Amino acid sequence: MSNKEKIIEGLKKSYWAEIETVINYIANSVNLDGVRAEEIKKALAVEVQDELTHAQTLAKRIKELGGKIPGSMEIKPSQKSLQPSADTTDVEYVIRGVIEAEKEAIEGYNKLIKDCDGIDYVTQDLAVTLLADEESHRTIFEGYLKEYTK
Repeated sequence: MSNKEKIIEGLKKSYWAEIETVINYIANSVNLDGVRAEEIKKALAVEVQDELTHAQTLAKRIKELGGKIPGSMEIKPSQKSLQPSADTTDVEYVIRGVIEAEKEAIEGYNKLIKDCDGIDYVTQDLAVTLLADEESHRTIFEGYLKEYTK
């Protein structure tokens, strides 16, 4: 596999992770019940827009590099920690799932940054920007978790 193909594959993996995150954030933001859930539901709704923008940015870069943006039949879901709980009041479960998803995104962008080093500075810069967003998202939800684990 060429360096360019490796970078495109990394972009595709991150693209799908963002799309899957959007799906799961929507599900969790609607499924949660209770007074304590309201702030998390609002935060997830905001995050949906951020993650969707990330996916659109990644799709554009895939296209710019000559790749094909994958459709839903080409990708397998993997975010087990973000699946909606049977207990719709388990806000802590959702927060932990969000933190896990953000950690996975951070790992993916760190790998993409390394794969691009000295080869594709445009994609590397994009990955650095998205990495910063994901680290910020993780920090926000880690703050929420502190309140729930007191």
